[in-house]
Amino acid sequence: MFVQSRLSAWTAGIRQQITLPLRIELWNGQAFDFSSEAPRVTIRIPNPSAARYLLSPSLSNLGTAYVEGAIEVTGKAKDMIRIVNALAHSTLHSDGKLSRIVRQFTHSRKKDAQAIRYHYDVSNEFYQQFLDPRMVYSCAYFEGGEEDLASAQLKKIDHILAKIRLQRGQSLLDIGCGWGALVIRAAQKYGARCVGITLSENQYALARERVAEAGLEHLVEIRLQDYRDVRGSFDRITSVGMFEHVGVKHLAEYFAIIHRLLADDGVAMNHGITSTDPDSGETPYGGGEFIDKYVFPQGELAHLGQVLKAMQQGQLEAYDVENLRRHYAKTCAIWTDNFEARAEQVKAIAGDKRFRIWHVYLAGCAYAFDQDWISLYQIVCGKAGRHPQALPWSRRYMYAADLA
Repeated sequence: MFVQSRLSAWTAGIRQQITLPLRIELWNGQAFDFSSEAPRVTIRIPNPSAARYLLSPSLSNLGTAYVEGAIEVTGKAKDMIRIVNALAHSTLHSDGKLSRIVRQFTHSRKKDAQAIRYHYDVSNEFYQQFLDPRMVYSCAYFEGGEEDLASAQLKKIDHILAKIRLQRGQSLLDIGCGWGALVIRAAQKYGARCVGITLSENQYALARERVAEAGLEHLVEIRLQDYRDVRGSFDRITSVGMFEHVGVKHLAEYFAIIHRLLADDGVAMNHGITSTDPDSGETPYGGGEFIDKYVFPQGELAHLGQVLKAMQQGQLEAYDVENLRRHYAKTCAIWTDNFEARAEQVKAIAGDKRFRIWHVYLAGCAYAFDQDWISLYQIVCGKAGRHPQALPWSRRYMYAADLA
């Protein structure tokens, strides 16, 4: 009775503040609606002990309860995220543990490899359920805003290769090459001599298969290698969706390594997620805590200002900076729709728990980008203090018709 009376009081308080297309069903059959419209999301509390998650509805608490099966939630993921965030905003103080806290982790080759494999080595078949056919697992580029995912991902790759002004026969290092889409495109379109590195064994195996299928083994080498162990000199370097794993404390070292590997007149580009909090804090209401626990162990996001500072400390000069936040919001929204459309296949491949983790994670990312909690920047750079003769005077070359 005590738990039920607390829930009734909590429900009354919420109703006084906001209306939501939400229904909460209790173990005894009682239900609470928070709007006159039909509920889009239903949260079922199967026993009194599970009510504690609802009474403190942070993104971490409710996300954990859903993932672990302590509560049942039905509805579209985008509606789930929007409604849970509204509950958190209305009932919790956005300070202390629920604020944009700053956490940093100890990074080593062993820990980084373990974190990468935890996230990426679910199975290649798992990622095929929601990615485009090239399996590009990073922000797409919607040049006109209406492209389908496959077209937008190809445009993103071509946009990057245009930005670094890749020339025929040049050498290219792709740090965190995923399943090989960028290096394959660079070799096919420009005849570039490419090295792609990854710490994911599954990515390594499939990327090598795809290079062989494309008949590009003479131009593309895929390595299972840490970026800190790469040697040599490259005309161009790309890093797409990788530096989030580096660690804020190690960003200057990371950029210094790019400086060491880059030819004196070379061009590099870093494409990565950033925090929009000036202090490089996590997403609010426990969102960062949930992601670290279930999705991206050891992941850290730096504010753009800190990234540019670390880049300069690594003796690199930023030539061009582009914000693609809304592009990533759209990308994640499409991934979420694809994921939900193939829910049964995903569950068969990865199990119910991992389905629930990714169900809320993908939609949560779309929401976080949409709300400007996190962002995405492409930064073109080169060795500091040198004249970037490889680049034209204006940015027009990035959008030439023959590079579209």
